[in-house]
Amino acid sequence: MSSACDSCPHASGCTSQNSCPSVKAEIKNSAVPGIEPLGGDSKITTVIGVASGKGGVGKSFVTSMLAVELMRKGYKVGILDADVTGPSIPRAFGLTERLLSNEENRIMPVSTKGGIKAVSLNLIMDDEEAPVVWRGPVISGLVKQFWTDVDWGTLDVLLIDMPPGTGDVPLTVFQSIPIDGLVLVSTPQDLVSMIVGKARNMARMMNINVLGVVENMSYTICPHCGEKLPLWGNDDTLAQSSGEAGLVILDKLPLDAKIMTLVDSGKAEDVNGDLLTNTISRIEGLLTSGNK
Repeated sequence: MSSACDSCPHASGCTSQNSCPSVKAEIKNSAVPGIEPLGGDSKITTVIGVASGKGGVGKSFVTSMLAVELMRKGYKVGILDADVTGPSIPRAFGLTERLLSNEENRIMPVSTKGGIKAVSLNLIMDDEEAPVVWRGPVISGLVKQFWTDVDWGTLDVLLIDMPPGTGDVPLTVFQSIPIDGLVLVSTPQDLVSMIVGKARNMARMMNINVLGVVENMSYTICPHCGEKLPLWGNDDTLAQSSGEAGLVILDKLPLDAKIMTLVDSGKAEDVNGDLLTNTISRIEGLLTSGNK
């Protein structure tokens, strides 16, 4: 039995250690085989990965909106930008500061106007458009450092903006960071759905809890009549493939020029509306019950 159970009045006969919040906290904050320990006195309750099988589907956008909506609900939120070769989180929030270290040589995250903490390679680079020509092990090492060497403080939720694909970096994240839930992002195209399926299957091979799918760029709103217009013809393609895989589509997001303009100009926190209601509900379920 975990040492986290020693002081628990319900420890005797307990069969729920794997879902107990105290045990989960111990795993995140101490040395466990295969899991990298958090740096310093950091305490993180829940870690959520946001992933896809390919780029260009809006994974970083979904990560940003999840952070904003969780922050508005009063949660302490951080973003670990693991998409090292295509980091876009700083641009979405208008972050231009540089990451600095404290007296204990721990990396200090940069905070957005709303208090969301973030680390990203682009907060280290002098030129945000400079290409990152690094091999996989070097990129994986940096992602590990963003977990182990950052003074995250106390967070309710850490969102990890994963790189696309099923290569070195996603494998590193799944193996070395205790992911509590994974949100998959896709557009409603048959080809993209198939590729996202690869990420889903990888997560299952690694015993990662997949919360569901966010369908991005699902539709647009006609400016004249207000009707929802599907952008990819048959809007049931992703729903069918997700259902066959035992997954649910949590939320469908529009392609909205006003929202894109805000995010592209560094004003992600100014986006109005609850775009990800069902996804947030799933994450809150993890926060309140501790069940994976």
